[in-house]
Amino acid sequence: MVRIITISIALFFLNLSAMAQCSVCTKTAQQLGDGPAHGLNTGILYLAFVPLMVIGLIGYRWWKNEKHKSN
Repeated sequence: MVRIITISIALFFLNLSAMAQCSVCTKTAQQLGDGPAHGLNTGILYLAFVPLMVIGLIGYRWWKNEKHKSN
């Protein structure tokens, strides 16, 4: 569990280029320029990270509980 969290945090803080914008956000970002567009993209990724971690944690705990019940 600790290993998964550590890897997730490490990947989160790496400077990976990812496009996480919908078509409306992309058009807005193109009008703002490179700096604000990068900030907007980073914000979208940041806001998506927490719910995905919660879903992953719930899934992991469910899997672990089901595994424990079957033994």
